[in-house]
Amino acid sequence: MKLSKKLTRNSPIEINESFISPELTQAQKEETILSFRQYRQKIELQRSAKDKLIVQLLQLKYLMEDYLSASSHNEAYSFGFFLKEYIERQNKKNKDFANEIDIDPSLLSQIIHSHRKPSEEFIIRLELHSNKNFPAIIWYKLLEKEKEQEIMNDLEIRNLQKKHVKRKLEFSF
Repeated sequence: MKLSKKLTRNSPIEINESFISPELTQAQKEETILSFRQYRQKIELQRSAKDKLIVQLLQLKYLMEDYLSASSHNEAYSFGFFLKEYIERQNKKNKDFANEIDIDPSLLSQIIHSHRKPSEEFIIRLELHSNKNFPAIIWYKLLEKEKEQEIMNDLEIRNLQKKHVKRKLEFSF
């Protein structure tokens, strides 16, 4: 079946609108959209606190997974950023969270602000705290992505280490 020439000249927005509400006037479309928004708000108000928390944490997990699968690095998305989000989305204070995973609040603060790297034990505690919803490996991969960027872009350490390489290969591939 061939597409009509008229259809191929329409913009993607026009095509989309024709599928959504082909016979409605602009006023009817706006009323439908308003009605849909009100329905969504009603459903949102009926959600339990647990359901809201699940949605918040799923969003965070998907953000982490998307970031890890992306080929580029985003400086804003550090281990500390995701840890802070994990804590905030549960409406907890750092001190209370630190108590829940049995670490000193100052250590938690240092990890959040990238002054210290988390230990393996800390990463395991995050997995256990989340009831395995955030596996330790996802937290570990965040650290590895940071390290990868550091190794690739730290010119200071590269220049310092050049003097220690006395002879290098005469070719590259």
